[in-house]
Amino acid sequence: APAGSLLAAEAMRAAGLLLAWALLRPAGTQQCHLASPGGVLRFTDTHAEIRVPALHRVPSSLDPLYGLVRRCLDLIQQNPLPTELLRAALNDPGSVRTSQVVRYELGYVVCAAVALLFTVAVPVAGMCFCYCRSRQRCGGRLRAHRRSLGCRRHCLLACLSLTSLVILTSVICAFVTSQRVKGQMEPGLGAVPATLRTLRQHIANVPQVVPLSWQGVQMVVDQFEVPRQQIISDLGGLSRSVGLSIHAQLKAMTYAALADLQDRAGDLQTSLHHLQILDKTARALASARAELEPALREQRRRVVALLDDPRCTSCASVLGRAQSLELGADYGKVPSVEKVLKALAGLPRSDFAEMIRQGNGTFNSIPELAVERMAQVIQDLRDEMARMTEKVQSIANGFPLPDYTRPVSEALVKAEDRSQPYLREVERFEQYRWIAGTVLCSIILLILACNVTGMALGAYGLSKREDPSDYECRGEAGAKFLLVGVGLAFLFSWLLILLVFATFLVGGNIQTLVCRNWVNQEIYKFIDTPGNLPPSMNLTRQLNLRRDSNLSAAYRECKSGAGLWEVLQLERSYDLDEHLKTPKYTADFQKRLGDFTARLGDVRLLRSEGRQDLETFARSGVDEVDYGRFQEEMKNPVVQTSLPGLARSLEGLQKMQRNGTVAGRLAAEARALWQMQNSTVQSQEALVAKLGESVQFLSRLAPQLQDRVKTTLATTASVEARLPVQAQQILRQEIGCFTRKELRYFAQYLNWVGQTLREDVASCQPLATALDNGRVILCDRIADPWNAFWFSLGCCTFFLIPNIIFAVRLTKHFRPIRNRLM
Repeated sequence: APAGSLLAAEAMRAAGLLLAWALLRPAGTQQCHLASPGGVLRFTDTHAEIRVPALHRVPSSLDPLYGLVRRCLDLIQQNPLPTELLRAALNDPGSVRTSQVVRYELGYVVCAAVALLFTVAVPVAGMCFCYCRSRQRCGGRLRAHRRSLGCRRHCLLACLSLTSLVILTSVICAFVTSQRVKGQMEPGLGAVPATLRTLRQHIANVPQVVPLSWQGVQMVVDQFEVPRQQIISDLGGLSRSVGLSIHAQLKAMTYAALADLQDRAGDLQTSLHHLQILDKTARALASARAELEPALREQRRRVVALLDDPRCTSCASVLGRAQSLELGADYGKVPSVEKVLKALAGLPRSDFAEMIRQGNGTFNSIPELAVERMAQVIQDLRDEMARMTEKVQSIANGFPLPDYTRPVSEALVKAEDRSQPYLREVERFEQYRWIAGTVLCSIILLILACNVTGMALGAYGLSKREDPSDYECRGEAGAKFLLVGVGLAFLFSWLLILLVFATFLVGGNIQTLVCRNWVNQEIYKFIDTPGNLPPSMNLTRQLNLRRDSNLSAAYRECKSGAGLWEVLQLERSYDLDEHLKTPKYTADFQKRLGDFTARLGDVRLLRSEGRQDLETFARSGVDEVDYGRFQEEMKNPVVQTSLPGLARSLEGLQKMQRNGTVAGRLAAEARALWQMQNSTVQSQEALVAKLGESVQFLSRLAPQLQDRVKTTLATTASVEARLPVQAQQILRQEIGCFTRKELRYFAQYLNWVGQTLREDVASCQPLATALDNGRVILCDRIADPWNAFWFSLGCCTFFLIPNIIFAVRLTKHFRPIRNRLM
């Protein structure tokens, strides 16, 4: 074989041994092949449906009106929250004096006096007007015509029109705000029990109340199913993955050892083959030489005698070559390999091919063997996961929130039950208010219609009248329409003022006593002050707030997103971190994995008879044969003189002869030489070539034979010894990787449980949101349009006074003048 191929083969063997050495190092330097870093688990938000949606003030085109009403109420009621009065009213209602209430409600008392005065004065004025009208003293005709009457008439028309416009604007606002109160009252009243039910549901869903309806914490505990299913899924592929990892990490070393063993077995087979060829060929060559020697000697004698004949022309030049015609190589002198063949007799006694196939098959079956050996521990780990679920359940069983949430839940149930009658009454009175407001607003519109009709007819009648003293029916009709409007104003103004005052008294106090102090949190401060509330209304005790906390602080904490865990400081009574320590749940799981051992690398690469064959091969003396003697002898030709060359020379001399006898003899000798070359010499040369191939292989193998066999035997023994150790190290490494990955799943779940229980499941933000929603519903959505309603209706009512005055004075201008003055 070429020298390049020899170097390549040696390089490959060296690389294989180097790789085997590298892989035989301790497995602690290997990376985790089984388990990639654990993925991120996704847990279900089990409490997204238990929320109190936050309500907000919706911007409106009536906001300027709302702001004006609030400023007016701030002027009417400038006193702050009456803490002393409220404390006395709540703790000892009998001690409250009327003078204290009047002093605090002084602004409303003044407004009540004004309303009472209006209620009495306007009907009295109406009766006086009716009396005067019956005496033809009010609303009659002008007595004289003056030039200034036109200017006065136009001024009265403008004033009445402006007053009517103000009343129209006010009544429109009253209609709109009344409808808005009605539209907000029904959902607002319905939101009270709905919000209480939602809060009660939220609080009831935080702890577990009865085993069959666990909510909240139980839902969080139930999410352990996410890591449990992931771990069980990973356990399903653990054993095969371990086997595949062992196989993948050790296959290069094992395959290199098997390949090296196969090479040595091949060397043994091939060496034995070439040694047999060497011995057989050397004997054949020696025998052939002995047969060729007399024939070659006889041939040389004849040729020399012929060339020395005087009749042979120009034969002297070839005579010297013919005289040197004799045998060359003598293979009887080469070393004998019989001793080596005798040492190798009967080899190989073992079937190396079958042995390598079995070793390869045993090694390749490691994944299946791992599945079989790890089946029991996998089942134990699955059983351990079931026990771990029971351990995790202890988180829900020991969670202390029921002690805190039960009183709140009971209080919400009572509030919901007690609020129902009041809410129904409020809804009924709101229906009455809306009906009364709608009727009175319609009457105001009727008054405005009379004003507009009267002014239109009166103005039209004046334009058609040629003489101021002439009677004109349209002008008279206009005056009558104005008087009808005046009569309606006198007739219903006291009802208007009563409705205005009733709604004003309710809405104003709600705004100044409740809403204003709710916004600036004065109510919370009043509740937080010790002694303000009677013991039966102690919210701090009913809500189980910590002693150093109060409602204002709890409200701020809840509004910022804090949980009941933080607000109630449950860590004082329940060490959640202690319950969420990973080793508490995973100790047995880790121990089972840590204690598991299995022999997965017991692979027999070389049996004892195979080892003996290789040792016998190494001691056989193949490397002690002197192959140089063979190579030196092969350098010599079978015959010293080239028979084909000599035959061609004789054929050339034949053509030069004049003597036919000599020419014939030369031709005959040439044919004899060709026959000897083709029949005897060529066969010996073929044997020499065959001998050369064997000598070349054996001479190349011999110097490294001892080292190669020793290396192969050492590598094979080392691999057989290290495979179980190495497989065990990889097993421990892969199990360690698997354990770390699964513990990350446990840690993710327990961290999520801690965060959820502290911030989400036990969140008190719905409580703060419910309070804010109550303020938005009561103050922004009901109180604001309610107050805007009485304010607008009050504007209508008070502007009816100038409306009456201007209408009465204007009626005289629409009637004919009694005396015409030039």
